[in-house]
Amino acid sequence: MKRKEDPRFLTGNGNYVDDIRLPGMLSMVIVHSPYPHARIRSIDKTAALAVPGVKAVITGEDLVAANLGWLPTFHGFDKQMVLAVGKVLFQHQEVAAVFADTREAALDAAELVEVDYDPLDPVTTPFDAMKDEVILRDDRDHKTNHIYHWESGDRGGTDAALDGAEITVNERVYAPRCHPAPLEPCGCVAQFDAMGRLHFHVTSQAPHVYRTAISLVTGIPEDKIRVVAPDIGGGFGNKVPVYPGYVCAIVGALILKTPVKWIETRTENLTTTGFARDYHMDVTIGANKDGTVTALKVRTVADHGAFDAAADPTQYPAGMFGIVTGSYDFPVAFTELDAYFTNKAPGGVAYRCSFRVTEASYAIERGMDILARKLDMDPADLRRKNFVHKDAFPYQSALGFTYDSGDYAGTLDKALTQIGYADLRKEQAEKRARGEYMGIGISTFTEVVGAGPSKHFDILGIKMFDSAEIRIHPTGTGIVRAGTKSQGQGHETTWAQIVSEELGLDAENILVEEGDTDTAPYGLGTYASRSTPVAGAAIALAARRVREKAKKVAAHLLEASPDDIEWTDHTFQVMGAPDRSVTMKDVAFAAYTNPGDGNEPGLEASLYYDPPNMTFPHGAYIAVVDVDADTGEVKVRRFLAVDDCGTVINPMIVEGQVHGGLTEGFAIAFMQEIPYDEQGNNLAPNFMEYLIPTAVESPVWETGSTVTPSPHHPIGAKGVGESPNVGSPAAFVNAVMDALAPLGVTHIDMPLTREKVWRAVRDARGAAASD
Repeated sequence: MKRKEDPRFLTGNGNYVDDIRLPGMLSMVIVHSPYPHARIRSIDKTAALAVPGVKAVITGEDLVAANLGWLPTFHGFDKQMVLAVGKVLFQHQEVAAVFADTREAALDAAELVEVDYDPLDPVTTPFDAMKDEVILRDDRDHKTNHIYHWESGDRGGTDAALDGAEITVNERVYAPRCHPAPLEPCGCVAQFDAMGRLHFHVTSQAPHVYRTAISLVTGIPEDKIRVVAPDIGGGFGNKVPVYPGYVCAIVGALILKTPVKWIETRTENLTTTGFARDYHMDVTIGANKDGTVTALKVRTVADHGAFDAAADPTQYPAGMFGIVTGSYDFPVAFTELDAYFTNKAPGGVAYRCSFRVTEASYAIERGMDILARKLDMDPADLRRKNFVHKDAFPYQSALGFTYDSGDYAGTLDKALTQIGYADLRKEQAEKRARGEYMGIGISTFTEVVGAGPSKHFDILGIKMFDSAEIRIHPTGTGIVRAGTKSQGQGHETTWAQIVSEELGLDAENILVEEGDTDTAPYGLGTYASRSTPVAGAAIALAARRVREKAKKVAAHLLEASPDDIEWTDHTFQVMGAPDRSVTMKDVAFAAYTNPGDGNEPGLEASLYYDPPNMTFPHGAYIAVVDVDADTGEVKVRRFLAVDDCGTVINPMIVEGQVHGGLTEGFAIAFMQEIPYDEQGNNLAPNFMEYLIPTAVESPVWETGSTVTPSPHHPIGAKGVGESPNVGSPAAFVNAVMDALAPLGVTHIDMPLTREKVWRAVRDARGAAASD
């Protein structure tokens, strides 16, 4: 059985992979389950195979017989069925794959694949899952729905500090299940050439890791696999996992001896690919009456769906959630997390955040605002009082991270001045006197990005380094290849600028290549804001290797010792004689025509960079909202984002990243959630139910910046792509809660829809009237 696709919601099917046309290419369509939890009694392919143009139908049993039934997950804690075997575990789970000459024939045949289901009771929340009354995963040795327990910090010391605290606050905050919803959904084309080599064009954020994963799953030697990720129309973490459609396309191409294309629909993207968040977080903060924080405890229950889709490093099953202490100097802290399977689509994807940092930031920033309310302190004053001091870096947090640099107070002060905070508070007091509801929300977050270092981070056991290869041609133009994969971040500009700055060459004449495993050096890809912190560092250091080699050729041209040559103002000069100089372009030509005795010809270098630590961007965000208490409508009047991402390479790229991330954070705060009903039905399978903000809804973004370079990064850069998504949801929610403070409303879970806000106001007014 397959739920019919509503043609109104087939938007976004086309992508660059879909433009590929190959002789004899077949279309593949997936058959999905209408049930969230059911036994599969039988699958009948007969009618489907009779449809003209249909070449094959494969099921999970077929894949198991070929030893291809399961996918490894990148973090190593779980595995995922390619096609359902025995039973289905979430609505829309992949059950069969149909291959046909045309997509239309494949769709017709998919409707005729008859699956006999025996529905089972669904488990739709992690709190039901922890009872273990219904065990979902029969394939696991451990007959429990519990996936893992993770903890960090000092449990005993934290409990003691909380027991002795003068003030404590506790709140359960929920980061709802949401979906990255990239502009283009997933897709692939699998083709085996005459030599038996697999050419796999795919919408992947990590092509080299895909190549390794495909080899591990299929047994095809890695040298017989080429993975190409073209322009992929957005990723945001959604295009890191390997999905069943990819494996089925490869299997189809292998057995049918012809290319196979699979392009998922928007509904398939919103119902089967990796989801984010779904964290239930109990936040407890202890403090003195003067507002000095004394302890933090965060207990989390995570819903990971039927399979754990997270690409978290092996040593960090809960990702970077340990950043939950945020920008604050907690003397002691403890956090723990338990993850559970449910009858939902696979979860755990890091949606535009570095492995659960968004959830952690939301938890601590909501907690600090709730504490400020209880203490009757201005939330800005409470934050400033507890910031890690700028002279304390490198700072060892209570949960084990070593923050590299920062000036949290300076960034907040700039934001408060730029937005006119004192005047806004005065305006708010005047409006409250008139019975109007205006709110000001603050979020002063610290992020952790740049995964490596390899001693702590890996995917599939592969250490999380990154790479660069630079080749300068005789005429002074060049090419840089990297192990990253842009999805719109502007690597083509940024990487060329780094090479240009390091070598004194024209950035317009530096070609950037990535995404092709045949040409790019092995890298772990682009996600978790790791591109500039890791690959950017690799590019800078590789360029410096080129420069060191070029220095010897320059010495030959200048008839001087290499020890007497210095790199100044983008030229090689003889020390003490700046008029005796040559440019890198001069040296490049000589490297191929007149390198000098003993100097190796050519001008190129490669480098694999293993960072000594992660980088820690931070920011201060302020939202100003007006709430109509009678309708629940929230209008975001102003939003200011002041970011510190270390050294800025290209301000326009940073600005674009911030605008995009803020728009996504706005959507998560006010409109986006993938809800499931009690029967396990996905209630947001298209863009009518899962809302995407347009220019009409999105606020006008105001931005600013401060700069505290990372001391261990070659150019001091920290990364910024995910900061706005990390920091903005809390600012929005804090602003709405600040607006509703006179009514006694302290917390509403995201998304803050008009109905939720209206109900909270109604209930608060009802309670006040009853009192």
